[in-house]
Amino acid sequence: MSESRDFHKPVRRPAELFDRLFSAEDPAEVSRVAHATASALLTRVREKPDSAVVERLVAFTDDHGIDDIAELWSRSPARSLPGALWRLYLLQLMIHDDPITAALLYERGRSELMSADDVIAGAPSPAGPDELVALVDTILRGLFQGDFAVALDRAAAFCRVQASGASHLADDYEGTEPDRASALTTRALRLSTYAVDLTACAALWRRDSLT
Repeated sequence: MSESRDFHKPVRRPAELFDRLFSAEDPAEVSRVAHATASALLTRVREKPDSAVVERLVAFTDDHGIDDIAELWSRSPARSLPGALWRLYLLQLMIHDDPITAALLYERGRSELMSADDVIAGAPSPAGPDELVALVDTILRGLFQGDFAVALDRAAAFCRVQASGASHLADDYEGTEPDRASALTTRALRLSTYAVDLTACAALWRRDSLT
C-alpha cells in the first residue's frame, strides 16, 4: 500500500458492488489465501498499531478502489475473519459513495427503531453526511487499533439503523415509486443480513473462534 497518492487506478463504486461476489478459479486456494491474508494483516497491525498504517488501511478503497480487497475476501463465509473485513469495507464504501442517502436512511431509522442501536453505533444527533462518513471510518479504524468485537457490534448496530430507515422509506415510496421502493427493500434486507453476520462475528471473536 504505497504512501503516494499522486497516481493510482480509478476507484470503482457502482451500486451493484454492494454484496457482490467476485469469481475465482480455485475456491479452496482462494479460501486459504483469504484467511491467511486477513489474519496476517490484522495480527500485524494490531500488535503494533502505527497510526499512519491504520489511516492508509481506512482510506484504502478511496485510494485504490474495492477490487483488490474483493479478490482477497469477497468469497469468504460471512461469519469468518475475511468475511467480516469484506463487509466492513463494503459498508464503508456504501457510505462514502452516497453519504446523503446514508444520512437520510440513518435519520429515518433512528426515529423509527425502538432500540439502543443508535447509541451503540455512536452517531451524533442529527447525523448528516459528513458525520456518517466520519462514523463509518471510526468504526473501521476500531478494527485495527481498538476492541475488534466492539467495532463489529457498532457496525452491526449501524446496519440495523440503516436497514430500518431503508425499510420505512420503501413503504413510503411503494405507491408512487415502486422501483425505488424495491431498491430500498433490497438494501434493507442486505443491511439486516450484514447486521446478523457481524453480530455473530463479534461473538466468535470474543470466544477466540473467528478465523
